[in-house]
Amino acid sequence: MLGSIAGDIIGSVYESCPIKTMDFALFEPGCVFTDDTVMTVATAWAILNRVGYAEAYKNFGRRYPGRGYGETFGRWLMSDSMPAYNSWGNGSAMRVSPVGFACQTMDAVLDQARQTAEVTHNHPEGIKGAQAVALSVFLARQSNDKAVIKREIASRFGYDLNRTIDQIRPAYGFDVSCQGTVPEAIVAFLESDDFEHAVRLAVSLGADSDTLACITGGIAEAYYKTIPEWIAEQTRRRLPQEFLNIIEQFRELFFNESDNDKDPEV
Repeated sequence: MLGSIAGDIIGSVYESCPIKTMDFALFEPGCVFTDDTVMTVATAWAILNRVGYAEAYKNFGRRYPGRGYGETFGRWLMSDSMPAYNSWGNGSAMRVSPVGFACQTMDAVLDQARQTAEVTHNHPEGIKGAQAVALSVFLARQSNDKAVIKREIASRFGYDLNRTIDQIRPAYGFDVSCQGTVPEAIVAFLESDDFEHAVRLAVSLGADSDTLACITGGIAEAYYKTIPEWIAEQTRRRLPQEFLNIIEQFRELFFNESDNDKDPEV
């Protein structure tokens, strides 16, 4: 899941100042982790500790305030009784990549992704976006054929993945919906040659660049199996020790072991 976090940090400075080019510095001085990272780590922590997702999100969100949370999500974080609010926003998709790494069956991926989403984003599009991202990560771990991933996601979720980034980029504007973010992020992965290229493609769309790159980065890490060490190091430098500990624990349990050793019920 370090790939998701790297994408978030790299894209963070371009969200308020969108760019439409792939020629940019990956790590500007102002690059920081945002709510995408906090909630991704919270998802991993919930899986590791078998804690409910709502509890995990409120735990981490309250302890790491001011990271760009949406207004309604912010109210939910601080409330002890506010129910899910039928959101179709891309917040459900940005935080779900750990599910794709932890689960060992397609059914488990779809079920856990639904659970991560529905505590807040219980609109069908919010759930669909989370499931599409988690399943993309899961499939990327297992397949060397991007055509297989593309076909499965497009047929199951109805997303148009036949466009290119060059076709999308000119008219693409700020969009916080799952339906206006997830397909574009997946296209960036499908078109990429390596991890860095994937993140650059995602950020070059402009708009909600940290979330686009977060989603793309998670899928790209799963597919390419590695992140350039200098990108990983720059990412780690910007994270609190608590996050680093969770990332390492999660990686040791789910990323480096064979599938046969993992819990199929996660």
